[in-house]
Amino acid sequence: MIVLGIETSCDETAAAIVRDDGTILADLVLSQLADHRPYGGVVPEIAARSHLEHLDGLIDEAMRKAGIDYDALDGIAATGGPGLIGGVIVGVTMAKAIAAAAGKPFLAINHLEGHALSARLSDTLEFPYLLLLVSGGHCQFLMVEDVGSYKRLGTTLDDAAGEAFDKAAKLLGLGYPGGPAIERAAARAAARGETGSGIDLPRPMKGRPQPDFSFSGLKTALRHLVAARAGAKGIGGAIDADWGEAYALAFQNAVVETLADRSEAAIHVARQGAEKPGAFVVAGGVAANRSVRAALAAVAERNGLRFVVPPLEHCTDNAAMIAWAGIEHLKRGDISALDFAPRPRWPLDPDAPKRGGAGVKA
Repeated sequence: MIVLGIETSCDETAAAIVRDDGTILADLVLSQLADHRPYGGVVPEIAARSHLEHLDGLIDEAMRKAGIDYDALDGIAATGGPGLIGGVIVGVTMAKAIAAAAGKPFLAINHLEGHALSARLSDTLEFPYLLLLVSGGHCQFLMVEDVGSYKRLGTTLDDAAGEAFDKAAKLLGLGYPGGPAIERAAARAAARGETGSGIDLPRPMKGRPQPDFSFSGLKTALRHLVAARAGAKGIGGAIDADWGEAYALAFQNAVVETLADRSEAAIHVARQGAEKPGAFVVAGGVAANRSVRAALAAVAERNGLRFVVPPLEHCTDNAAMIAWAGIEHLKRGDISALDFAPRPRWPLDPDAPKRGGAGVKA
């Protein structure tokens, strides 16, 4: 079984071809970072236009790299949401067109499910398992009970961790994207012997039994510290590199400790359910951060759980995870209709209670 995957939910245009034994025949990602960097974040209209301009050529390149034609495909999978709706429409429309022209099944894939199942592409992983999905737009714990079956245990009440990294990097003048910029700056500070321990930043919701997150207060605390340090120069003024890097290290430490504490709480909650998790899986862009991975691996070890994280290239948005999720659904006969409507929001657990906060991604 071979599936073409298409990913256009944000600022990466991606196409991949994956076989059901886990072999990746092609895996291409065209980044739009240079297009969005001048604005300090993703501009939806620019992202959608870039997807429209490049997606067909990227798919052709993936097919050539895989050495197959469209007759060899068993299905066409595309991110159907959640995401920036303009980009999602581009990917879904392209996938429907190929499916209709080639006479192949179309599979609309939840982007979050792509992340949730990505660990099964790279590892032999049985259900159920506990997932921390941590990215620029999402931060939540889910019990992954089966393909298409998810129970949300906790979520962010405001910002996602990746969004907090982006905003912190902007405050510190470190550039975009913020997560890698913060990690690099923190590493430079650590190499000088800095620990970040003398910089007072909160660990939001630490110690609470419900495994939810909140990062807006942490971001605000950093803003106050930066404003006090910058003085008359103000936020956005010239920032001394050394203390900016020290603040980056302190901010990263706060996020890492918060994620570790919240993970301890989530594991406790997960073990109260009827089905106990056999592994702790971390997926999403923030999982590419080495300090985050190390801290969460330690949490899993302390709790006697196998720790699984996808390869770095499959932590961030990619089409291989979409193709794999398509394979998982195709094996079960789950095929989407060609009248599927792209969705800006698409919760994995539709029965989960709504949570407050402007940054909550349902």
